[in-house]
Amino acid sequence: MSEQAPPLSADSDKEAPAMALSPSHSHSSRLKYMSLGVLVVQTTSLVLTMRYSRTLKEDGPRYLASSAVVSAEVLKIIACMFLVFMENNYSLQGMNQLLNEVVNKPVETMKLAVPAGIYTLQNNLLYVALSNLDAATYQVTYQLKILTTALFSVSMLGKRLGLYQWLSLVLLMAGVTLVQWPTDSGGDSEQKVLSAGSQFVGLMAVLVACVSSGFAGVYFEKILKETKQSVWVRNIQLGLFSFVFGFIGMMLYDGHRVRQSGMFQGYGTITCVVVVLQALGGLVIAVVIKYADNILKGFATSLSIIVSTLISYFLLNDFHPTGVFFFGAVLVIAATFLYGYERKHASSSAIKV
Repeated sequence: MSEQAPPLSADSDKEAPAMALSPSHSHSSRLKYMSLGVLVVQTTSLVLTMRYSRTLKEDGPRYLASSAVVSAEVLKIIACMFLVFMENNYSLQGMNQLLNEVVNKPVETMKLAVPAGIYTLQNNLLYVALSNLDAATYQVTYQLKILTTALFSVSMLGKRLGLYQWLSLVLLMAGVTLVQWPTDSGGDSEQKVLSAGSQFVGLMAVLVACVSSGFAGVYFEKILKETKQSVWVRNIQLGLFSFVFGFIGMMLYDGHRVRQSGMFQGYGTITCVVVVLQALGGLVIAVVIKYADNILKGFATSLSIIVSTLISYFLLNDFHPTGVFFFGAVLVIAATFLYGYERKHASSSAIKV
């Protein structure tokens, strides 16, 4: 959808620009915030179900994270192909569009190889992180991707951030630092060493995922906004490379287990839910990037911190919050609203002009 205002007639008065801009602006705003709302729900559900699936005690082997990543990419490709056919009223024109855009334009398709490889690495790292961190700590720490995305947006897209936005990023870093602040707790010293080692592995996985998420997200946004290709076609191109990279990674790291017990070993209802949510996330993020931007996307996911914290504490029982954690989480959420205030103020000024 275009956010441009419709052309004005020659006899339009001075208030016509605002009137002409309002329907388009209102429609695009609804799409933007609707997609952001869905993203918050999807992100929260994915984190909690993924954490639950990686800590659930079950008989038999646990499902392979690399297999779940590949399965999600296959599901995403199928969903995008269906959406392309739906846009073309289920006619052969949809098949022609796919052949023309994906096969007959290899240079355009190859542009997606870079973000696809990074996204595949990132998706695998998230499983590592949630196997070693509770959902609440993971959610807050992962918001550092807002900082990396902002820096890449400034350097790669030439975006300018206002004073409030830079201040919000400082608050974000302070909040995440407090969340990761070590706390003294009782218990067996050997268990504490194991816990510290596990947390370090989880933290490193999250930090690398934050950097990769920032770069890949901005790179993908740049491609989407520079071409007129359908967002679903772009996701098919991205998914094809992600599937190839994911499958190669699965065979390299889990090839023995795949040959021994099959690719879908350990799959159950909760695993299937995780795969569906991960595939859905790719589609929702694509819509958010199209109608909003990566930084706003990152801040929207911050709103799921509250829900994740409550469920992690009351239902999963794997999180025991401290005052320092709560203060850090409050800073992260405050940074969310501070950044949103800056955008709203700038948007209102632009409409009035």
